[in-house]
Amino acid sequence: MNFQSFVDSIPTAACVVSVEKLENGRYGKVRIVLGNRPYLDTIERPAENLAMLTQKFIPNSEYTTYMTRDLNFEDACFNAAVNKKCLHAYAHPARYDVWFNMSFLPLFPDDGNICYCMYIMEVNFKPDAKRLSTISADIASAVLETCIKLRSSDDFNETMWSICGDIRDLCDSEHCCILLMDTEKRKCSVLCEAFSQDSKLLSMENYIEGFYDIAESWKDTIAGSNCLIVKNEHDMEVVKERNPKWYDSITSAGGKTIVLFPLEFKGELLGYIWALNFSAEAAETIKSTLELTTFILASEIYSYQLMGKLHVLSSRDMLTGVMNRNEMNNYIDAISESSSEKSVGVLFADLNGLKAVNDGEGHVAGDVLLKNAAKALREIFDVHEIFRAGGDEFVAVLTGITEAELSEKAEHLRKAAEKYDNLVFAIGTAFENDIKNVRIALRNADERMYADKKRFYEMHPEKKRGIIDKRN
Repeated sequence: MNFQSFVDSIPTAACVVSVEKLENGRYGKVRIVLGNRPYLDTIERPAENLAMLTQKFIPNSEYTTYMTRDLNFEDACFNAAVNKKCLHAYAHPARYDVWFNMSFLPLFPDDGNICYCMYIMEVNFKPDAKRLSTISADIASAVLETCIKLRSSDDFNETMWSICGDIRDLCDSEHCCILLMDTEKRKCSVLCEAFSQDSKLLSMENYIEGFYDIAESWKDTIAGSNCLIVKNEHDMEVVKERNPKWYDSITSAGGKTIVLFPLEFKGELLGYIWALNFSAEAAETIKSTLELTTFILASEIYSYQLMGKLHVLSSRDMLTGVMNRNEMNNYIDAISESSSEKSVGVLFADLNGLKAVNDGEGHVAGDVLLKNAAKALREIFDVHEIFRAGGDEFVAVLTGITEAELSEKAEHLRKAAEKYDNLVFAIGTAFENDIKNVRIALRNADERMYADKKRFYEMHPEKKRGIIDKRN
């Protein structure tokens, strides 16, 4: 067939692709038959960040001569060439730092079992909002519903669980999950997940321990595309070849089909969203919808995590890692106005001899002592219960505790302090049956702490003067 004159009439980059049609809806070789000059230039004279695997075009070569195998590209070519569908996609493949505006058009006639389509592409170095929004009414409705939910609720986590359920419904899948990745701690966490009513699959929480290595391998499995869609055994064989460990994990869990999208924003990988055992017939709609939905979700997740980090910065004491005085004041205000019938216990812990360490060994040693104090406190209390009220003074506020439990924790804290050099706490505790009396408990615990500190300095006057005997 001579398609050269036809493809030369296209002003943007275009090529003719052939697909070998096999029995039972399968396909064989996918080849780039010929291309116009703009398309050949993408191979032989590529722009920055667009280099192919080779810079020499050879007519009728397999497309994998020029790019890493991409199941999405193969599927689009198959549907256009064999099933004679007109397809359009606007995507950001991970292998290139650009956006592709792509069209796949069926060509006639076929040559026996060799079918043809035209692939037309336009490169955008920044996302084009108009291109992203050029979608069908059904897809627009689904994406708009997601946006409305994100903007109309103050509970981010609850909203994400609802959206996850909507995505599972869209995919008609057995399971849908959004998995977040912490690259610094090399840990994964489940943001949300949803199951079909008849699903026998286990929650992702059962697999999360040590799952980071598998999640990290997905980037290579997607192999530079913008997503992975596995619709049948043919596609699953590619997964088996690229990632046998994950293949075993999927199949042993009962997975037969899967759609996997990375959640990326500003070049940062936040995690992944996937749907397991989805409706293969709806693959095109699922892909088109999730390409845009994940773009929006990644932005929201990034913003939510950023706000969380800013909250940590505003609420944590940067030296010791425990809550700061401002957070303590907010917490005390909140529980003093609470309608809860819980009890409250307060423990004041002040460092004895910090001035002696600062004067005798320097402020770096004093900072180490403060950090060790926080470590000892975290052995006994949860970090959100501990506040650095200022200087060398720490406060622990506990609700729903008994007076005996509070006293026991005070003794455990004294023993924990013995693990660290020069760490001795002056401790005062107070208990109130009514949480609204938390300020009374604070005042009483503070007074008892100072009484304990006075006894310590009466026994160790050299500590008060700022002198440490380094012979010990």
